[in-house]
Order: sequence, then structure tokens, then C-alpha cells
Amino acid sequence: MHFDFSALPSQTVYKLLTSTVTPRPIAWVTTISGDGCVNAAPFSFFNVMGHEPPTVAIGLMRRANGDLKDTSANIIENGEFVVNLVPESLMQQMNQTCADYPPGVDELAKAGLTGLPAAHVRPPLIQGSPVSLECVSQATIVTGPHQVVVIGRVLGAHVDDAFVQDAERGYVKTAEMGLVARMHGSGWYARSTDLFQLARPTVAD
Repeated sequence: MHFDFSALPSQTVYKLLTSTVTPRPIAWVTTISGDGCVNAAPFSFFNVMGHEPPTVAIGLMRRANGDLKDTSANIIENGEFVVNLVPESLMQQMNQTCADYPPGVDELAKAGLTGLPAAHVRPPLIQGSPVSLECVSQATIVTGPHQVVVIGRVLGAHVDDAFVQDAERGYVKTAEMGLVARMHGSGWYARSTDLFQLARPTVAD
């Protein structure tokens, strides 16, 4: 069946995209406002876009009234953010930061989380996240009246020592991190436990 997105309500388009493009990694983004208030919120329109330079992209929706969410406003204002990856052990806290708090509320405090100092940017790392990527905004692109895409350059990564296998070669124990991803529909997530490996073929094969 063909779905012509130009002829469908936006919510139907959203459901089709989010229920088919899965699993999606979660960017648990921390930012700081101009007056120093920390904000934390998860976004699943997210992925790595390259490594030379190391680049990530995050799709950020607006509030129902059309205003920018705190994450977008803070990144536009000061150009800095941290992407924290989400382990299953912090799922409840991550979910708490989804709440529609008004501007000026520290979601880390509301969720009982602790922020740790970053090396390159002002926003904090989230304690307990196995990986945190310190980023500066390269571009913020308005892709529609209710959404923006932030393209960030990753200045550095913090990886929990427990998951570093070979620092010199950049090997980490990915499977042991227990990262979760976003799936279809409201409230559905996936664990990264059912894995399989497939060798990449060569022309000679």
C-alpha cells in the first residue's frame, strides 16, 4: 500500500514513520539556558551522521502552541549540548524528564539525577549514562513550522570505564551497556540484548 504523505494528516505521517523506522537510538540531551537553568529531555529522532568531523543530528519538535522547546531554545541561544545515551537502568528517570515541565524547571532535579561537569561545554553529563557526547551546534535548520534539526559537532565522548575494552583502538563493550532504543507507538522501547553478527561480503566472495 502506498501512503502519499502530502495527502495525510501530520499525525498519521508521524505514526507511519515512527512505527517503521525502528529501533531509534535515544539522545538524552542536556542544555543550559542563558540564565543558567539546566534542561534535560530525550529525543529519538537522532543518530550519528559521520566521523570526519564527528557529527550528530537531532530532530526537535516544537510545543503544541508552536513555541520552541527548551532544548531547541537553549541550543540556539548558546550553541552547546550533551547527548547522553540511555541505559535500561535509567529508563524511569529518562521517562520522568519527558514530562511537559514549564521553562525554568531543572528536569535532572525532578528525576533525582545528578549532573557531572563536562570537559568542553557548559551543559552537564548525566551521571549513570554509559556514554555522553559533548557537542557544539554546527547548524540549526528549520525544516517546517513545527520542527528544527540540530546538527552538532562532537568535541569529545565520555565512556564509563567499566565499558572500555581497548582505549587505544576505541573498542568498547557495547553489549554490556544495556542501551535502549525507541520503537513504535506510545511508550514502546527495545532492549539491545537479542544480537546477531553478519560478516560483510567482499567482491571475491
